[in-house]
Amino acid sequence: MKLTIKYFAGIREQLGLAEETVDIDAPETTVDGLRKTLASRDARSADALQAHRPVRAAVNLELVDGAYVVREDSEIAFFPPVTGG
Repeated sequence: MKLTIKYFAGIREQLGLAEETVDIDAPETTVDGLRKTLASRDARSADALQAHRPVRAAVNLELVDGAYVVREDSEIAFFPPVTGG
């Protein structure tokens, strides 16, 4: 399944990447599953997307939780929680 992944703020800075297209060998996956797959690629990805780090996700511009099921041609955005001031 082909997915567009976007990274924001500190995650983008750590990865040195704002956006990428990935091919996942599954008909569907959860946001948490996708995050784990992306984190397993290399040390930099593991650090940026580590499981204990607070990371928010949006699928097709809608905020979702980790159990949300992602399907073909979705756009997934990962970003740290936003604080106001």
